[in-house]
Amino acid sequence: FATRQSLLGMGSDHVTEPHEKFALICGFFYHQATFLDKVGIISEVHLLRVIMETIPPLKDTRLLIKDVRFERVKVRIYQPKASSNSLRRGMLYFHGGVGRLGNSIWPVTGNDCAKTLSLLFRYRLAPEHPYPAQFEDCLTAAIHFLRTAQDHGVDPSRVVICGDSSGGTLTAAVAQALVNRRDLPKLRAQILIYPFLQERTLVLGLKYINLDLGFIKELFKGCHVSEQQRLKYQKWVSPDHIPHEFKTRGYKPSPKSPPSEEICEMAKLVFDPVFSPLLAEDSVIAQLPETFLLTCEFDVLRDDGLLYKKRLEDHGIKVTWCHLEEGFHGTVFLAVFARLIRFRSGTQGWKR
Repeated sequence: FATRQSLLGMGSDHVTEPHEKFALICGFFYHQATFLDKVGIISEVHLLRVIMETIPPLKDTRLLIKDVRFERVKVRIYQPKASSNSLRRGMLYFHGGVGRLGNSIWPVTGNDCAKTLSLLFRYRLAPEHPYPAQFEDCLTAAIHFLRTAQDHGVDPSRVVICGDSSGGTLTAAVAQALVNRRDLPKLRAQILIYPFLQERTLVLGLKYINLDLGFIKELFKGCHVSEQQRLKYQKWVSPDHIPHEFKTRGYKPSPKSPPSEEICEMAKLVFDPVFSPLLAEDSVIAQLPETFLLTCEFDVLRDDGLLYKKRLEDHGIKVTWCHLEEGFHGTVFLAVFARLIRFRSGTQGWKR
């Protein structure tokens, strides 16, 4: 009853924008999960997984779907049933969910995959499998596929990796890890859909890497950034690099707080490029493949996408950028589930 009334209430005149309605939906389920966790009924992460598992997979008779393993990693392959006279393209997809969630269902259809072999990597999840198990699984599976692409009827020079949200983190991190692998074919491109590129969503991010939430206030103040780190990263992460048109809704500089040696030591993991690909060295960024980057106006991760776009372009990497003016985090994923909930911005993003 409470769920029904809350969702019906989204029609209120006080909540009119699509991103506000979606935030209300997510907030409701997240707070319900947190409450049930605190009273000992079910853990937050397991309840959220149960909710996500209720989303039915989209079926398409034009696709042959099979589950395999690349070494230890579970992989779901979507293969067009129609024959091909030449090697196909390959698409490797890493799902989002902050490394803790994800039902491992990618809603591909025959239209999307008519000439493409698509693979969804069902990597291990935290907290049962602590960070960086998720990255290790994705890298292991990607290397395996690049070595065996022709066995799957795929041209190894036409392999693209793709991910949304924290799947975008994995995509960027895997692409960076592969730049110096001379024994493997080069990636054709990377597709980043509103990617998580640095420690921006503190609560979920810290849960992902199993850090103590008791220090979160200090982290919000920036006490985990040493002066040496501040000097190093400000050339890449600075509000000065955000175009003026993205500051029209108001921008207030954050006050600087002195670093704490204890907090810096505790939080040093957040500067690992595997967790924060935005902070990778220039020598790595300069070797990355062509990139498609999608950002959303109403997304806390928006500016990190803009910063990564600038870093790539500064090194001569071709970037195709799609910015959804009415978009919000998660909108593209929702676009393909018209039976449940869909927003115009997500449909636009999916078509791109």
